[in-house]
Amino acid sequence: MAFVAFQDWKKRLALIVDTMRDMSRHTDPQEMVRAYASRVQDLLPIDRRISLSRRGLPHPKFRITRSTTWKEDINPWKDKDRLPILSGGLLAELIYGDEPRVFDDLELSRDEPAREYLAGIRSLLAIPNFEQGHALNMVVLMKNEPAAFPKEQIPDLVWRSNLFGRATSNLVLSEELKQAYQALDRELKMVGEIQRSLLPAKLPEIPTLDLAAYYQPSQRAGGDYYDFFPLPQGNWGIFIADVSGHGTPAAVLMAVTHCIAHTHPGPPMPPGQILNYLNRHLSELYTNKNGHFVTAFYAIYDPRVRALTYACAGHNPPRLKRCQDGSLLALDQGEGLPLGIASDETYIECTKQLQRGDQIIFYTDGITEARNPDGDMFGTQRLDNALENCSLEAAGLLQSTLEMVESFCAGRSAEDDRTLIVARVT
Repeated sequence: MAFVAFQDWKKRLALIVDTMRDMSRHTDPQEMVRAYASRVQDLLPIDRRISLSRRGLPHPKFRITRSTTWKEDINPWKDKDRLPILSGGLLAELIYGDEPRVFDDLELSRDEPAREYLAGIRSLLAIPNFEQGHALNMVVLMKNEPAAFPKEQIPDLVWRSNLFGRATSNLVLSEELKQAYQALDRELKMVGEIQRSLLPAKLPEIPTLDLAAYYQPSQRAGGDYYDFFPLPQGNWGIFIADVSGHGTPAAVLMAVTHCIAHTHPGPPMPPGQILNYLNRHLSELYTNKNGHFVTAFYAIYDPRVRALTYACAGHNPPRLKRCQDGSLLALDQGEGLPLGIASDETYIECTKQLQRGDQIIFYTDGITEARNPDGDMFGTQRLDNALENCSLEAAGLLQSTLEMVESFCAGRSAEDDRTLIVARVT
């Protein structure tokens, strides 16, 4: 007799382990519930089963979410409008009672709203599935014969049903989160595409200046911005900016900055006055309450005399390599506060006379603050080292700089947007 009991125990355990293994493979909650019901039927044969929910309904209303009497398999998460709603009666008493109930000899009242689901049943076991302390859902197991549910099994059944209910809820939430993420990702892709459309479609051809540029957001969209502006007498404006923060908020403020820069009324102004204009509009209309700001560097290049006149609003000073004598300089004179912090900030201008062979790197801090797996930053010294080769054209210098950054990061993903403009005076 003991040997038979042992064999039954081993057989039951194997069935439960097989059931749990099968449950772990499911990603669709509807399929998991269907499979679980089939497995439970092997462990605890019943004649009828219904599932109830009172989520979002006032007392004493409830929904029938599943029934073994239905010929059609309705998905309660996707076809909620097709589920019948009942009011009052025994099932309302059970689900709003927040407690397990067992009936050994069920008798129905004449006006029972759920008679079609309960007719002919003698034994009934109501198992509440709790959420935030309330039985928002319930499983009702039924058998035709009286006193069919052994009392000693009921605690285990309640426990098992609630654990499965939590697993199902987690799977539903996981699927909803996945769909929400996919929708958000599609929106961010569109934001990124719109943002990239605001950048120059191609680099301008500027006499005596060889150009190359690179832009990489750390997310779908970012806050880095660069631009070129054709000006009278053959001059060109060179603009690079970095919005505080990352992602969509930074991309929106980047687009605002682009709009302000491109809708400036009146004749072109020198760099300091352009930054004054941008700063005033950003401070008064966009950044005064949200704490965001924009670092920016704006320069006007005169190709006739190879002169660069610039102003800086808290941006990383471009690096200038004098290839004729090997000296390295930073264009860091006259630096002011980032745009959008103080509307009355005034930006002054400086002029640097360039020479043939000079190399300039305009960049955002995503370059110098790029980190390797140990957490070390790339830094300006390594950026200066990238300028040592004076034989490269702008495109080659840009490529070698990016290769140095990637080699240093050793596979660590970008944590900030990265933008580079390389200019070589010809």
